[in-house]
Amino acid sequence: MTTTQQPHMSGPSGKARTIIITGGSAGIGYGCAAAILSSRDGPWHVVVASRDAGRAQAAVDRLAGAARTGHRIEAVPLDLGSLASVRTFAAELTDRLASGGLPPLHGVVCNAGVQAGTTMTVTADGFESTFGVNHLGHFVLVNELLPVLRPSSRVVVVASDTHDPAMKTPVPDPAWNNAYALARGELGPAAASDKPFASGQRRYSTSKLANIYFTYALARRLPAGVTANAYNPGLVLGTDLQRDAAAPVRFVSKQVLPRLRPLVRRIVSPNVRTVQESGEALAWLVTAPELAGTTGRYFDGRQAIRSSHESYDTARAEALWNDSVALTARAGSATSQRSTT
Repeated sequence: MTTTQQPHMSGPSGKARTIIITGGSAGIGYGCAAAILSSRDGPWHVVVASRDAGRAQAAVDRLAGAARTGHRIEAVPLDLGSLASVRTFAAELTDRLASGGLPPLHGVVCNAGVQAGTTMTVTADGFESTFGVNHLGHFVLVNELLPVLRPSSRVVVVASDTHDPAMKTPVPDPAWNNAYALARGELGPAAASDKPFASGQRRYSTSKLANIYFTYALARRLPAGVTANAYNPGLVLGTDLQRDAAAPVRFVSKQVLPRLRPLVRRIVSPNVRTVQESGEALAWLVTAPELAGTTGRYFDGRQAIRSSHESYDTARAEALWNDSVALTARAGSATSQRSTT
């Protein structure tokens, strides 16, 4: 695995801390990295984890050019759609942390995600892509990094208000099923009459519900001093989340809706935010000293609120955790799987 570093950004030896951001080359992840690197706190060593090495390096170059002196940033390849890639990434980062090649690990920001179009696709391991990337990839990443998380370390999982029917978002409500069925792309009964586009959208909201189950189950397992919280960035226009949708949908999402933000905020949802706003709130969640003891919570922007009623089903969360362990142990290198169960 090749990494690219910006040595001129390195901070005082022994004082820096590392933050990993999946999907940090664009959208909310990029906004989060930019906010961390412009902070007067730190110094921080940001690892931008992205499947597109060229795009990640271009993002790192831009971020490094605007970063406050004392911070450091690098790009490391990570494909959440391949558990072999996830384990390779985690093993290299673990080795570098153990050898002192990286500052201590402070935060893991599980931000990267996909939203399917009209065609169901699968990951390298054969899982339906939305569930495989948004949940299983991050599940394995965090479990592989657990041994190097220390007191004061944080895990922040980017969820979405689409998980909550009470929010009445434009995305169809979750249709929960067991993890084995979701890994095959089979939603619950509520999706029985869905057309292909609605089905793809519902897989996204269901994966975001999985993100919250994962966060709450993780918080119950973490050692004292290590925290896990979920984050709703709101409706953020102009990101690459619709990159797998049909061309007209991509065009509207990327080019049209950002120009109509005030109208969308008034008609669709008041919870419309810019990439910068959501990125800054995400950076605050992973760095703010006042959140050191906060765990097992769901944040809408910077406000801790209740997630959906359904999301507090502990039995379902525990079943998802145990089934995810079994599903991912079968894929990639089973010998490298670490479990906290």
